[in-house]
Amino acid sequence: MRKLIAFALPFMALAVQPAPALAQEEGERVNQLIVFGDDLCPASTGAEITVCARKDEAERYRIPESLRSDPGAPGNEPWTDKVRAYETFGATGTESCSPVGAGGATGCMSRLIDAAYAEKRQNGDVRFGQLIEEERAKRLSTIDVDAAATQARVEVLEKEYDAKLAAERAAEDAAVPADLPRPPGS
Repeated sequence: MRKLIAFALPFMALAVQPAPALAQEEGERVNQLIVFGDDLCPASTGAEITVCARKDEAERYRIPESLRSDPGAPGNEPWTDKVRAYETFGATGTESCSPVGAGGATGCMSRLIDAAYAEKRQNGDVRFGQLIEEERAKRLSTIDVDAAATQARVEVLEKEYDAKLAAERAAEDAAVPADLPRPPGS
């Protein structure tokens, strides 16, 4: 039962991965997809950035590489780790990650940092942060052209509106007989 739970938990973690915090600016949504073979990546729309990581077609129905073997199996433990465990048995003091001795906590931080870099290397085949930044740069490169086009459309509409108002005023002026007094301000 324990192996089944250990096997199912990583799959549930893959299904619920939040977008990186740096990508959430002013209501912007990020859609991160993994596409296989020649599948099309959906286009980004409005306030949503869509980024796709492409993998080989042969990987479509396979368990992700990081989950294909049981890393906790005793047969998968490298010999060097077994030897290192014996070498560090009873080690205390600086860089030991031990509650005994001065500076033992410094080794705990080193282990956390090493574990984070190892995880980064293991999951390094898909870099969504880089893909998101590239999509943002592509959007920002067209913003000046889009703004100029919008400004031109607004100016044309303003001229049409001013011409319509002038025509209405001229029609009103023509309808009022010349001998009648005009209201103030007209």
